[in-house]
Amino acid sequence: MSTTDQRGLSLVELLVFIVVVGIAVTGVMSVYSLNARSSVDPMVRKQAVAIAESLLEEVLSKPFTYCDPDDANADTALNAAGCATMTETAMVSEPGETRYSNLTPYDNVNDYNGFNMPAPPGIIGLTTGLPITGLAGYSATVQVQPAGAFNGIPAGETLLVTVTVTAPGNLGISLSGYRTRYAPNL
Repeated sequence: MSTTDQRGLSLVELLVFIVVVGIAVTGVMSVYSLNARSSVDPMVRKQAVAIAESLLEEVLSKPFTYCDPDDANADTALNAAGCATMTETAMVSEPGETRYSNLTPYDNVNDYNGFNMPAPPGIIGLTTGLPITGLAGYSATVQVQPAGAFNGIPAGETLLVTVTVTAPGNLGISLSGYRTRYAPNL
C-alpha cells in the first residue's frame, strides 16, 4: 500500500482549521453583538425627534403679536403702541401663565422662552399636565430668540425657536424653526 492512497486530515491541519474557523466566528459574533446593543438607539432617537417635532409645532402654532393675546387690541395693533394695556414682552412669559393651565395658558410664542421639562419627571402631556409613561428619561427645553432680518422680512418680525430634547444615554436632538409676525392678528 502506498502513502499516496491515504486520505484524511492530520492533527495539525485539523487544529489550524479549528483556529481559523474560531477566529471567523468570533468576528461575526462581535458584529452581531454590536448590532444588538445599538438596536435600541434608533427607537430612542425616533422618540426624541417625535418629542422635539411635537413641541416645536406647539410653539410655532402660537400667535406672535405686538400685544399679549389677552389684550383687547391684539388682533388689530400694527405696533406695540397700538396695544390697549398689555404689550407682548419679547422672550418673556407673562406672569402666571404656564403651559399646563386651562385658565392662563401660554398664549404667545415668546411665553415659551426658557421653558424646561426636566428628567425626571420627563415629558409632560399638554392636555393632562402629567408625566407621560415611558418618557421619564427624556427632557426638553425651548429657546426663543430674535432672528434679525430674514428673507426680506425686517428685523424684529422673526423669531428663531429652538427645541432641544435630551434622551436616555445623553442623546441630544435639536430642532429649530422660524416664526414670523406676518399680520397683526397671527
